[in-house]
Amino acid sequence: MYTPYPENMMESIKKVEATREKRMSTEPRRLTADEKDALLKEFHPDYNPEAFAEIKVGANKGQKAPLELTKMLHSTSRIANEKIDITKIDYDVDVLVIGGGGAGSSCAIEAHNAGANVMIVTKLRIGDANTMMAEGGIQAADKENDSPVQHYLDCFGGGHFAARPELVKRLVMEAPDAIKWLNELGVMFDKDTDGRMVTTHGGGTSRKRMHACKDYSGAEIMRTLRDEVLNRQIPVVEFTSAVEIIKDEKGQAAGAILLNMETGDYSVARAKTVVIATGGAGRMHYQGFPTSNHYGATADGLVLGYRAGVPLLYQDSIQYHPTGVAHPVQIRGALVTEKVRSVGAQLVNAEGEAYIHPLETRDVNASGVIRECREGRGVEAPGGQKGVWLDTPMIELLGGEGTIEKREFLLCSVCI
Repeated sequence: MYTPYPENMMESIKKVEATREKRMSTEPRRLTADEKDALLKEFHPDYNPEAFAEIKVGANKGQKAPLELTKMLHSTSRIANEKIDITKIDYDVDVLVIGGGGAGSSCAIEAHNAGANVMIVTKLRIGDANTMMAEGGIQAADKENDSPVQHYLDCFGGGHFAARPELVKRLVMEAPDAIKWLNELGVMFDKDTDGRMVTTHGGGTSRKRMHACKDYSGAEIMRTLRDEVLNRQIPVVEFTSAVEIIKDEKGQAAGAILLNMETGDYSVARAKTVVIATGGAGRMHYQGFPTSNHYGATADGLVLGYRAGVPLLYQDSIQYHPTGVAHPVQIRGALVTEKVRSVGAQLVNAEGEAYIHPLETRDVNASGVIRECREGRGVEAPGGQKGVWLDTPMIELLGGEGTIEKREFLLCSVCI
């Protein structure tokens, strides 16, 4: 008889189904602070000493970074042997935005609002970015039972008090205005029949403050921002990568050397202000982990800024999202939004045990997945990849038939 999974996976599914009724009546307890710390130190990839190296040059000299990033920080410039006349100006603008995702587009729109002559340069196309890949939503404390202070406590505590307080304060204080700005631009956030925004819990939150657009929030946000950039006729130079920052006699950023990735030609952009908004480093695949990041997330901006003398912040850490597809291999690494867990799906190991609360912070839940796999309670898929089950049938069992359709999830299967 045909089965969609190998025998070991089918046996595990039976255990998941057998424990489902019991799991419906109980909820895994939250871990204590000490339990979280112990779990992270033993299983989180950021604590693996063999995965890091010391930075030998630049503003972060003596600090550690992942091996993959350190290699790039130590590399030589690709234009070291090129003869480029930086007095020959190809683009002359007030603001040069490097990166065409959500941050870069937002920056360009606001610069244009202020009357600046702004240009975006991106190595792919505008909108080819991590913003496009985001699913679950964006958090802001804008409901009656919430406040930026409460958001601050959740955020600062959820980051184990390692974040810079002034940055967290800026984030939570400006978040409601950011939601309002996006809404007025035309982002179609989920709303009830009265027009009030629907919010849900995220990992580590004490209030429902996750604003979403179904489970394609990033794509909807990026659609709106991209349209706004194009409607304003802000110049966008696509398939062109910034390879070096140009500095003036005061050591301040004054433009960039650009590489046309189709022709191989170099050009020079002069600017009064340079903004690097190139995203992260997920596609470096630190320690061999799969990623849901866009293919452009290859640490370009980190290296670009570092070579210009900008110190890196938290270069020794990266967020590992706990839920993505491990099988089938064709879509390995595809994100399964946190929103699925916020409405009832549970993380369940091979024995059918809901071993951790589904809405612990992402680092804690990711560490829990790794622990289950290393200690033999993971599910082995064809090809040797291990994972745990994300028991999504729980959503409709808890919320009633039609919950998935009502919330309009695109991903609604049992995943490992």
